[in-house]
Amino acid sequence: METKANYVAVGAFVLACVLGFFVALLWLAGAQYSSEYAYYRTYFTGAVTGLGDGTTVRYNGINVGHVSKLTFDPNDPKRVIVDLQVDPTLRIPSDSIASIASEGLTGGSYVEIDGGSKNAPVLERKMFGDYPVIKSKQSTLQQLEQSAPELIAKLNHVADRLNRALSDQNLKNFSGILANVKSTTDVLEARKGDLNTTLHNVSLASAKLNDNLDTLHTTLGNANVAVGKVSRLADDADAAVNGANLDQLSDQVRQLARSLTKLSNGLEREPTKFLFGDRRKGYTPQ
Repeated sequence: METKANYVAVGAFVLACVLGFFVALLWLAGAQYSSEYAYYRTYFTGAVTGLGDGTTVRYNGINVGHVSKLTFDPNDPKRVIVDLQVDPTLRIPSDSIASIASEGLTGGSYVEIDGGSKNAPVLERKMFGDYPVIKSKQSTLQQLEQSAPELIAKLNHVADRLNRALSDQNLKNFSGILANVKSTTDVLEARKGDLNTTLHNVSLASAKLNDNLDTLHTTLGNANVAVGKVSRLADDADAAVNGANLDQLSDQVRQLARSLTKLSNGLEREPTKFLFGDRRKGYTPQ
């Protein structure tokens, strides 16, 4: 009888554990899928000053929930895990970005979620397991804090160069330059009349030069015409020398040479006949 009672006690304990396990699962599922909130998670690197349990969560500037829990990431001590409770009807695109924002210089901090794009898929919530993760970025203040050392170094460099530029020697040199500029402008002002006269003379000389250029163009045109005429005369002379006129002249010269040759031969044979004529008479019939 006692053994049977022990079995009943053990069975009741096991049944209670199983029921407790299912109750815990249902509670966790109900917490994640309650009609009041939907749960998401994001990670921030560095300090999360101003955030805490109950900090406001905004989606495109509208209050949609609050921070439910802050913990350190066991895999990276520089990161902080931030769990968010938001409106369950809210559908957050997968490319949304969470950041820490501030309400002015003296206002408190809050978590801002931008809207993402309309074509991006919606983050899906699971029945069990980790919450859907929203991507994050550094806040403007954190970016300024990180860039502050570099900015200060650049400002110091600029200040150092400015100090060197404004040294006593450079200021003295700059004062001398200003004095020289003033002296030059005074001289120009005093000789403004002469300068105007010079400019007027230059204008007149330019006008005369333009007139002379017109005359030069006319002269060059006439020279081109004369050269053309001479070229045509040279062409005519070349044609006369190399053409039919040269052949005719050669024939006349040859005829003259033959006539002179005949005359010379006649003088050699009968010079008296050439001078007194032919005195021989023929027989006259009676």
